[in-house]
Amino acid sequence: MSLPAQSDTAGGSPAPALILDGLRRDFGDRPGLPPVDATVAAGETLAVLGPNGSGKSTLLRILAGLLRPSHGAARVLDAEIPKETWKIRGRVGYLGHEPLLYRDLSARENLAFAARLHGLDDAEAKIERLLGDAALEAVAERRVIELSAGLTQRVAACRAVLHDPDLLVLDEPEANLDDESRERLEKIFSRSGRTRVIASHDRDRLRSISDQTLELG
Repeated sequence: MSLPAQSDTAGGSPAPALILDGLRRDFGDRPGLPPVDATVAAGETLAVLGPNGSGKSTLLRILAGLLRPSHGAARVLDAEIPKETWKIRGRVGYLGHEPLLYRDLSARENLAFAARLHGLDDAEAKIERLLGDAALEAVAERRVIELSAGLTQRVAACRAVLHDPDLLVLDEPEANLDDESRERLEKIFSRSGRTRVIASHDRDRLRSISDQTLELG
C-alpha cells in the first residue's frame, strides 16, 4: 500500500508534512502500534498522547526512519516510508529516550561530530549559538558521562536541531528538565516554524503548544 506524491497540490499549496494511512507496527504476534491515520500540515505540531505501551515511541521511531512499519502507508516530507527513507535523512531531527551521544566526548565535541556528519557550513557559530540558548556554555568541555541527566538531555536536544531539520520528532523531550530548561528548549524546538511530532505524558503542556492531538491506546 502506498500514498500518491503530494508535490503538485491544488493551487500550488505545500504538501502536508505527514500523511499516515492505517500505519501499524507489530512485533511478532504482539501489536506495537495500532492503525494510525493523520495528516499534519507543514509547520504544525502534532501531540501524540497515550499511556505507556500504547505505541507512542514506536510511531516516532517509524517517522524518524528508524523502524519499518508492518502495515499501512506513510508519507514523511513527501517521501514514501520506508521505501524512500533515504530522501528524508538530514531533514529530520530525532530526540528519543536514549540521547544518542558519545559518552566519552564532551558536549561540544558531540555537536561538532554531528555537524561533520551533516556537512554543515559555519558549524562553529551554530554550535556556539545552541550552547548559549541551552545554557550549556559552562559544561561544554565536560564529557557527557560526567553530566547530569538534565544536562545530557539538553545536549541531545541541541544535537537534534543542529542541522535545522524540517521535521522534529521528540519523544518525552522534557524528561529530567526543570521549568527553566523546559522553556529554553521549547524556544529552540519551535524556532523557524518547523513541523513537530511530540510525545509526552504532560498532557496539559503538550496540548497548549500543539495544533492537533493523536490519542493512542
